[in-house]
Amino acid sequence: MLRDRRALIVTFADKAGVRDYVAERIGERYLPASYGIVDDPRDLLKLDLPDRYVVKPTHGSGAAIVVSPTALADVELPPAEWSWVYRHVRPEHAPRQQLVDIAIHWMSQLYGQGPNREWAYGLVPRRVIVEEMLEGANGAIPDDFKLFVFHGRCQYIQVDSGRFDDRTQDFYLPGWEHLPMSGGRAWIDPPRSRPARLDEMISLAERLASDTDFVRVDLYHLPDRIVFGELTSYPAGGESPFEPQSFNAEFGNHWTVPRRYR
Repeated sequence: MLRDRRALIVTFADKAGVRDYVAERIGERYLPASYGIVDDPRDLLKLDLPDRYVVKPTHGSGAAIVVSPTALADVELPPAEWSWVYRHVRPEHAPRQQLVDIAIHWMSQLYGQGPNREWAYGLVPRRVIVEEMLEGANGAIPDDFKLFVFHGRCQYIQVDSGRFDDRTQDFYLPGWEHLPMSGGRAWIDPPRSRPARLDEMISLAERLASDTDFVRVDLYHLPDRIVFGELTSYPAGGESPFEPQSFNAEFGNHWTVPRRYR
């Protein structure tokens, strides 16, 4: 955030633009299907959408509307002015005009310009993307695998479960040894087994991260495939302390910050 002003970091931050980078590096088959990328939120009215999809802004993090019949019956869309959140709703609770209003509010926001100064988001074109909803076992929201890659090598894997329910968070080494640390959430219970496609996920993450000194690569391990999520240069805006605190230094030990970025 302080010194790296490469165009590559802007590409990583752009949820639409990064798709071309991913397709070139690992292939289109790892991308979620795109139902539309619009510059004008009103164009959402023209899209032919299934009963399951995800709507999100391309120029920020922490906002997405997931629409599917598996959402809780009493969950509704937030008011547009409070819509920079994750929300999972049923199709009958997602009228298209309300989604347009939310998208208009998203596009009025300049993300990442607070105390952390996540400068890259300010250069991302403000658009709205609609993608397929990914489903894990039994149609549930899939676990989110976040692979921390330093200098082309995956060193840690964070797994978040239950985004819209009882959230858990666990950290592992690449060999799937569970780490005795916390990022603020409880560990999953009972412990999860080693993912069948773990080696493939690590290989994909390292290929996507090969051009930079650090990036977190987010992937989804579905029953039949691996799907790309996002590339994050600034996890939690650089402010996500670990417990015990010794892991703050442990993570940093793998990173040799370039004296000068080119």
